[in-house]
Amino acid sequence: MKKIVMVGPAYPYRGGNVLFVSHLYELLKEKYDVKVYNYKVLYPSFLFPGTSQYDKSDTQIKKVPNERLVNSMNPFNWFSVARKLKKENADLIIFNWWQPYFGPCHFTISYLLKNKYKGRMISFLENFISHEENPVDSVLTKIGLANQDGYMTLSEKVKEDVAAVYPEKPVYRSELPPYDCYTGGKESQGKTEFGFSPDDKVLLFFGYIRNYKGVDVLLRSMPALIQYDSKIKLLIVGESYEDISIYTSLIKELKLEQHVKLINLFVPNEEVGKYYQIADLVILPYRSATQSGILNVAYGFSKPVLVTDVGGLKEYVQDGKTGLVVAPESPEAIVEGVKKYYALRDTVDFAKNIALWADTNLFRKIPEFIEDFLKRTGKA
Repeated sequence: MKKIVMVGPAYPYRGGNVLFVSHLYELLKEKYDVKVYNYKVLYPSFLFPGTSQYDKSDTQIKKVPNERLVNSMNPFNWFSVARKLKKENADLIIFNWWQPYFGPCHFTISYLLKNKYKGRMISFLENFISHEENPVDSVLTKIGLANQDGYMTLSEKVKEDVAAVYPEKPVYRSELPPYDCYTGGKESQGKTEFGFSPDDKVLLFFGYIRNYKGVDVLLRSMPALIQYDSKIKLLIVGESYEDISIYTSLIKELKLEQHVKLINLFVPNEEVGKYYQIADLVILPYRSATQSGILNVAYGFSKPVLVTDVGGLKEYVQDGKTGLVVAPESPEAIVEGVKKYYALRDTVDFAKNIALWADTNLFRKIPEFIEDFLKRTGKA
């Protein structure tokens, strides 16, 4: 059995990156001997905008075995990690990439492994350049990925961007899996738990609140949606990485207090389901994106999505079948998209279409891509 060592975040950390690494581990262990090198220091506290880097949920999902070894801040640690990785005698080293901050750490470790693992190092990219792109991010990203022998991306857009920078190296395109791991959590008490009426139509925004996610654009669509149908309500759930008054003030300015419920917190695993269960449509009004774990959580609950046409988001949506795709940064486009959804939902079986989409998801093909990568690099 071939051995794979993954370098990436896992429990006790939280967030979408941890969720992806955990699902990848579960997939690969069916065929390979897999080991996870986790971080013992992920972000320095002054760079982390949230309340905690750690998962404090009562219910743990996809809690995979791992060794907390990597200190992202300490160059001396990177040499130690490289020495340990050499002793693993693995057939493949996988680096999980999502943030330019890790560029020096990944570069140093992979550089020290080049002779030992030539042709056997690959990065799995959730993003290529960060959502809040700047010149420093671009430089750090290229540094962090420079020593890899190949790349696995999670959207066609990222694949094209990576292939343009590294045309001589193999680049594969996979996908995030449907995240159906939250469906066994705490049951919702219904719409009334959030101050809505049982017959209200609930739109859901879920996840970290940041400028690039366009919550303000979504809020600006609400007056027209309420005029269209006074039963429409908006539930915004997620920890804000910005001054929350930006959004509470906008809610007051637009007189939306009776139609918008904003819950500013990081949702523990056992409570994720209660928000999705009452939603008709999950909205991702992003200004920029590559792909989104939030979309895949929605699909895990068989919920249709409305996404903006940015990055690779539309690659995950069959327009009019599993959701809707609309223009970005346009409240008017969101209004028309929501109207279209409610016009379609009595004739289109969105849940069935989502299940059919899940059957074609490329995530399950990652072992095939790995075998092809090792053959192409002569290390199979």
